[in-house]
Amino acid sequence: MILTQSTALLVDAYRELNARKLFWITMGLNILVVALFASLGISEQGPTFWHWTFDNPYFNSTTITPELFYKFQFVTWGIPVWLSWVATILALVSTAGIIPDLLSGGSIETMVSKPISRVRLFLSKYTLGLLFATLQVTVFSLGCFLVIWIRGGAIEPSLFIAVPIVIAFYSFLYSFCALMGVLTRSTIAALLITILFWFVVFLVNTADDIVLAQREGVALRVEDTRKNLENQTALTDRRLTQIEETGEAIEDNEGNAIDDPDQRRFAVNPMLRRTTERLEEAEDSLETWNTWTDRVILVKTILPKTQETIGLLSRHMISQEDLTRLMAENAGVEADFETSEDSDVPAMADPRVPQRIEEAKRGRTVAWILGTSFLFELIMVALATALFARRDF
Repeated sequence: MILTQSTALLVDAYRELNARKLFWITMGLNILVVALFASLGISEQGPTFWHWTFDNPYFNSTTITPELFYKFQFVTWGIPVWLSWVATILALVSTAGIIPDLLSGGSIETMVSKPISRVRLFLSKYTLGLLFATLQVTVFSLGCFLVIWIRGGAIEPSLFIAVPIVIAFYSFLYSFCALMGVLTRSTIAALLITILFWFVVFLVNTADDIVLAQREGVALRVEDTRKNLENQTALTDRRLTQIEETGEAIEDNEGNAIDDPDQRRFAVNPMLRRTTERLEEAEDSLETWNTWTDRVILVKTILPKTQETIGLLSRHMISQEDLTRLMAENAGVEADFETSEDSDVPAMADPRVPQRIEEAKRGRTVAWILGTSFLFELIMVALATALFARRDF
């Protein structure tokens, strides 16, 4: 009996979804984006779009295979830009009214008059919103799979992991939207509050990127300064050995002999003192940015990890080695850089920083990313379900 009722609710949910015009508009836009994706290509001269070729000596079919080119495009704009922003906004606009329409349109009286619990009724409507996004992502992923197969010459079934990843990302936002729908009974209010919440999450992610960039930039400066200090110390020690062999005295400005080993090095090589001071300053700065990074991570822990969840797809499809090579080739620079120790130059301006940021983000565990995010969703759905079941609408 319960299984039959649940099946009937899901069938009814699909029919409601099928009747929404925005569902078919979004489906058509997904197909259009796949067509644009198929129009991209890579030749010996560089990237191509339809019959246009954009010459690039660093980014062409001699440095990147067609398979890796299409996979890179899929994870750099197909998912993060299209599905994670445009399609998600369209999905929220289309599904934000599912719960409020049920509460304010008089439909709930008819539904609760049937032998169906309010909990199952709410969860069936919640599933409807997730079904909308699932069908959209599946169509887009299938289209991209065919493009990579036909144009890139590679069969990539792992691409379909985009479906659960993007649905998880969408569900974090939709669970909050559903709760707002129960609280406000207004589609517009629920949608606007959800978008505002999403913007707050975006700001936290931006703060995370900034402090992470600063931390990694300063860490690189510490590493480079420490290496420079080691080299200068070695050269200074050799010079000291030569001085000691000649019997020459090392004196300060007042003519007094210097006995302290460090002071003797500074007297022989004045630059060594400045390098030591720079290292101490950089280490203090690194400690400060580590503290700020920990604070941002603490805030992110209680919020859904939208950015990191989408980043799991890039982790799965493109290795760190391939990503490092692609970032270097796309910029037309080598992967090994030297940074300036000048304190006036922002540490995050170091061209090696983006790679270090990516490595740091890839070091965050899947358990932390998904575990805490699903806990957030569980709390949102539990609160919404409890309010829906207890309130007299």
